[in-house]
Amino acid sequence: MSSPAEWYNSLPPISKAYGTTCLLFTAACQLGLYHPAHIALLFEPVFKKFQIWRLCTNFFFLGGFSINFGIRLLMIARYGVQLEQGPFDRRTADFLWMMIFGSLTLLVLSVIPMFWSPFLGMSLVFMLIYVWSREFPNAQINIYGLFTLKGFYLPWVMLALDVIFGSPLLPDLLGIVAGHLYYFLTVLHPLAGGKNILKTPRWVEKIVIRWRIGAPPASRAQPERTTGAFSGRARRLAD
Repeated sequence: MSSPAEWYNSLPPISKAYGTTCLLFTAACQLGLYHPAHIALLFEPVFKKFQIWRLCTNFFFLGGFSINFGIRLLMIARYGVQLEQGPFDRRTADFLWMMIFGSLTLLVLSVIPMFWSPFLGMSLVFMLIYVWSREFPNAQINIYGLFTLKGFYLPWVMLALDVIFGSPLLPDLLGIVAGHLYYFLTVLHPLAGGKNILKTPRWVEKIVIRWRIGAPPASRAQPERTTGAFSGRARRLAD
């Protein structure tokens, strides 16, 4: 049985970095090192006082230490890691680009007043859950030891549980929108005969290579075309 340090070191780089950063931001907030308002997504300080860090830092705050915070962190450790070690294995740049695209989508949605949220970390985590549910539609998920369901239904069950527990639904819904947009543009649209218009930019690949993040990219094969709600896919489309 591996030790906690060995388990942590075995995690893929992007999920590990994001989860660790979220944990550090929350710990620093709990210790009183900063106030959440200083990193929140507030557009007036961004444009009038050039506090552009708010466009990034708001994604790293998942709330104070609580059961809800722990659940979100475990979601990164499970579903983010499974994505990065599964469909995105040896494709670190593609996984990083998915996170960047999801973040940009959420920022654009937040410009609309009714969709604005001061912290988008919850939505980004929910985007990971949605993409995972499309990549692992037939995986068996046990919900709190009460019942088992297919992975395809996981986002909707989590949404229903938030309704029951009285948690805000907007972060979950924004995550679903961002996740579906990414999955549609990179998988569903190309499988239907369209062009992949969301290829990983070269500058993202250069960052991964420059900083030696993750494993070197492997050659990509053409996908096996599949249909149906629970079919998933075998391989991602070549760029």
